[in-house]
Amino acid sequence: MADPELPDCDTPAAVLAFAQRRRAAAQRAEVDVLEAALVWAAMHPEETVADSTPTTGLVFGELAVPLAGEGTPLVAEFAPMEFGAALGMSTDAARGLVGDALELAHRLPRIWKRIRAGEVPVWKGRRIAQLTSTLPLDGAEFVDRQLAAVVGKISWAGIGRLVDRARVMFDPEGAEKDRREAADGRRFDVHTREATHDGTAHIEGVVDLADAIDLDTAIRRGAEELAALGSTESLDVRRSMAAGELARRQLAFDLRAEAGSAGEGAASVVRPRQVVIHVHLSDAAISREEAGFAHVEETRSVVSTKQVRDWCSSDAHVTIKPVIDLEAHHHSDAYAAPDRLAEQTKLAQPVCAFPWCERPARRCDTDHVTAHGEGGPTCSCNLAPLCRRHHRAKTHTAWTYDKTDAATYLWRSPHGLHLLKDRAATRLVTARPPDE
Repeated sequence: MADPELPDCDTPAAVLAFAQRRRAAAQRAEVDVLEAALVWAAMHPEETVADSTPTTGLVFGELAVPLAGEGTPLVAEFAPMEFGAALGMSTDAARGLVGDALELAHRLPRIWKRIRAGEVPVWKGRRIAQLTSTLPLDGAEFVDRQLAAVVGKISWAGIGRLVDRARVMFDPEGAEKDRREAADGRRFDVHTREATHDGTAHIEGVVDLADAIDLDTAIRRGAEELAALGSTESLDVRRSMAAGELARRQLAFDLRAEAGSAGEGAASVVRPRQVVIHVHLSDAAISREEAGFAHVEETRSVVSTKQVRDWCSSDAHVTIKPVIDLEAHHHSDAYAAPDRLAEQTKLAQPVCAFPWCERPARRCDTDHVTAHGEGGPTCSCNLAPLCRRHHRAKTHTAWTYDKTDAATYLWRSPHGLHLLKDRAATRLVTARPPDE
């Protein structure tokens, strides 16, 4: 039976034709957004902020910044913020969108022409733009010329090889620098921000082969020792437990740091686990052995109270901090917020108060919503966490906001958009700015 909201879709062929038309319209709309990004960049050129260029080395006002590769025009630093706000995206995402549009239009004109003609999807063109943005101008021109006719047929591996070839040909010093820096691409990631409610987290990394062999050997031996000590867990679980023990003991580091004073016994030094968590627990969870949940601020996740008890075991060093009432009103006569007031502000609003920004509040400035110089008090109702970028934008441009409660902020953009940030969620209050 045909969906009444889909016109003339009473046969399979009609459904397919309808989907094709809508898909083509969506692709055209994506191109239109890129076109709009170019126009927006042209409306905010370097000249609009030229007078704000610092001469002392200190950045106070708005700057003109490059968003794409060599040869593309500079753009007012804060311009992408409002463009992104209108589209429901973060400032970083908006900067990327405007930068990709500039890269395509100014440095990859052949590929851009095919995108505008609907022959190359926007997502593919943007990914190519991101690959070429660090090439010199003649390198980007080479890639554009080589790819234009075959961009729909060549694999991503082939595109990557072509970009690498262009870098070697047109920027040999940069290619050599990339080669030297390749080793710095090694990493070891512990995804605590994605921890599950049962207290587990994912770990991944890229390390030297020699380091990988040593690490695997140490974990394998640790798993074997746990089994010898009576552990009945599976091998995979014992390996994960061995990794934790290895991290806590840090045998080699302890040996180097303390060998002078502890001699041969230095390798046996065990550092207690340092646990700093902020939790909210019910009376029942505190007073009885019932299952409950604790919110872990550092990972934005919840874990069971049993998991918290396991973490805070007898060999752990536990620091208990006083409870801060998020509803209480605190005030200071000084400009700088005292520690307790700043802590309350960042606990009440866990991320930057700017629309769609997700930078953790603990890495943000504590901003006076109404400027202190304009009579704004240093108190609970007039403070908010703002990351440095959005703090500067609020200070030096026409962005303004009000704090309507402990974690709700109503923002007004320079051209009349109204946005509401409620803790981590953002929504447009006005669908579009007023006519000017």
